[in-house]
Amino acid sequence: MTTPRETQVSLDDTSFYHCYVRCVRRAFLCGRDGVTGESFDHRKQWIVSRLKFLSYVYAIDICAYAVMSNHYHVVLHVDKARAEAWSDRDVVERWLQLYNAPVLVARWLAGPDTLSNAELIVVQEIISEWRSRLYDISWFMRGVNETIARMANEEEGVKGRFWEGRFKSQALLDEVALLSCMAYVDLNPIRAGMAHELLDSDFTSIQQRICDFTQGDAKASGSVHRQVNKCVKHQQKLKQDLNLNELPEAPLMVFDGSAHTDVHLALPFTRADYFDLVDVTGRAIRDDKKGAIAEFLPPIIQRLGIKPSEWLSHVQNFSRRYGACAGHVVRMQNYAEAHNKRWCKGVGMSRRLAA
Repeated sequence: MTTPRETQVSLDDTSFYHCYVRCVRRAFLCGRDGVTGESFDHRKQWIVSRLKFLSYVYAIDICAYAVMSNHYHVVLHVDKARAEAWSDRDVVERWLQLYNAPVLVARWLAGPDTLSNAELIVVQEIISEWRSRLYDISWFMRGVNETIARMANEEEGVKGRFWEGRFKSQALLDEVALLSCMAYVDLNPIRAGMAHELLDSDFTSIQQRICDFTQGDAKASGSVHRQVNKCVKHQQKLKQDLNLNELPEAPLMVFDGSAHTDVHLALPFTRADYFDLVDVTGRAIRDDKKGAIAEFLPPIIQRLGIKPSEWLSHVQNFSRRYGACAGHVVRMQNYAEAHNKRWCKGVGMSRRLAA
């Protein structure tokens, strides 16, 4: 039986979620069509730009993303407190960047004093509903998927489904689950054989993070700068050609390894640790060096209590091994109990991972 979306996404359990969705029949509708040879790679930029634009509008941060030829992944962070701190006008102005205003709200914007008390109550109810939607993952993903589907169907002059169904989501219950899921998402192109190194992983958050870092790093080598500039120019030209460069975009959620930093302000790892971990894991996945991976893993693995011998298998199989949630065994058991489940898929994997 399908689990209702409102029970899958519970901010009482965690504010971090892994979401993913596939094209209908898993066809390469965002890549090269094997039958006609036509390339739809530009749709990957559609998705990236839409994700970043909605992150700008919503109180939802992007931790990681990877857009593939027939599906995409995104790791999201929901900041309910940020949305609740917005003024009523902030909420309305954000919502109207996406949808049209009812007549009553338009009159309220023009002059609240012109409305009766009964009309003001109705406006407040509308704003309250919009505010809750602006930190709702379902509305966020709907805003991505419906728009991309309409654009693709219009481009091809067809009707019907573009995505195979609603997006799937996994609750990331602790730092280990968050870290491993982000690494899994960022390494999708390398695991699929579409890229040989992180900088070649187009339409991924790891490529963007490295580009942002090296552009501000005077110590980076000339070859690295040239490769980064090539990536950046390609993305910028594509955005310009697709008329996407005028859309405001939110930056990716930043890193901060300090134990005193609020998790709603920054990811609980250092950028250097994350880069090292993804790079080493990516090389192992590409070169099939499973037996040697433990020796080279950065210290972040030990700090989080992860068995190095299990790390590679964990990242490679993250999406398949876990169901509705991922995290420490105790957290998964508590999640199952809170949501009236007998068990959660992945408990065995989580137990093996813990050092």
